[in-house]
Amino acid sequence: MGRKVRIGIIGAGLIGKAHLRNYANIPDAEVVAICDLNEQEARKVAEQFQIPNVYSDFRELLKRDDIEAVDVCLHNNLHAPVTIAAFQAGKEVYCEKPIAGSYQDGAVMLEAAKEYGKLLHIQLGTLYRKETKAAKALIDGGMLGNIYHARATGHRRRGRPFIDGYGTPAFLNKSIAAGGALIDMGVYHIAQMLYLMDTPKVLRISGKGYREIDMDPKRSQEAVFDVEELGLGFIKFEGGATLDVYEAWSIHLGGIEGCSIVGSKGGVKMPAYSDQAVLAPFSYHTTACDIDLNCTVNLDEMDGRWNHLKENYDAYQSSQHHWVAVLQGRVDLLPTAHIALQTMLISEGIYLSDQLGREISVEEITEHSKSTAISL
Repeated sequence: MGRKVRIGIIGAGLIGKAHLRNYANIPDAEVVAICDLNEQEARKVAEQFQIPNVYSDFRELLKRDDIEAVDVCLHNNLHAPVTIAAFQAGKEVYCEKPIAGSYQDGAVMLEAAKEYGKLLHIQLGTLYRKETKAAKALIDGGMLGNIYHARATGHRRRGRPFIDGYGTPAFLNKSIAAGGALIDMGVYHIAQMLYLMDTPKVLRISGKGYREIDMDPKRSQEAVFDVEELGLGFIKFEGGATLDVYEAWSIHLGGIEGCSIVGSKGGVKMPAYSDQAVLAPFSYHTTACDIDLNCTVNLDEMDGRWNHLKENYDAYQSSQHHWVAVLQGRVDLLPTAHIALQTMLISEGIYLSDQLGREISVEEITEHSKSTAISL
């Protein structure tokens, strides 16, 4: 426990409320201001979470000198302009995933953080899951050997935002959201695998997106749906390792295998989501004494023990616990912005490969990437 960290929230929608619920569980986090274009909604949320100051213009919130960090909870194509404005106002920035609506905008955000000497943290919740911590410990202990392949997957039977009942039409509109299942869900699993692989350099990508399943007629008339409901990709890294990606908002399958990472000495399987842990628990696989071993782990006992034994272990309880601990100076910031930028590179590469109908190079992705930021 350390000093109080005073925070401002920009965006009072679904994501803003989710972040506020997380901050409510962190005693050292003090949210002192919230902003949303819908001032009525902002005031409603402020009352619910006991936030004393409300704004409808984020620039006014940024003028406060008693806030050291802001939390950007806006649509993807607003991440870059608001984050950069916050850096210019002298604030550290925690931003919802994905890093931005395009690789170019994400790269500009990293450059701005460097230019203004500020921290940029991206919400990549899977990095703090017990499964990820266990896999990282096994990898760091040499139990996987030379890692050569990983799989990033996510599955919803029929869970397209708005079309299938949850969320707003903005999720489906490329001009606002930048992408579909890959951007909404895939970012978590791709980032998780990149983190465990120590973020190798991307060389080449091939991919395809689909939007094939029937939609509710009324909802389909109320939304622009021009993003993928199923995204598939294959990524080749420098050094020979590979990654395959399979992310479905909607697909006629009862489920798909979870994420995995394999090396010359062992492999790890993990559920794509925590609620799948009962059916597909975390497991470690290896061969010893010419015996093939499939091992399960009591992650709750591991986590409880490490909480007592490891210094500042609470700083890795969640993305926001980590952010507060970093601002307190207790731990160094994980390279979430770099990982998120490489995740965006992969997603954008899959889209470009689909568009061109062939495998593409990383140079082609960076050359084709354009800003999708919405002017403020």
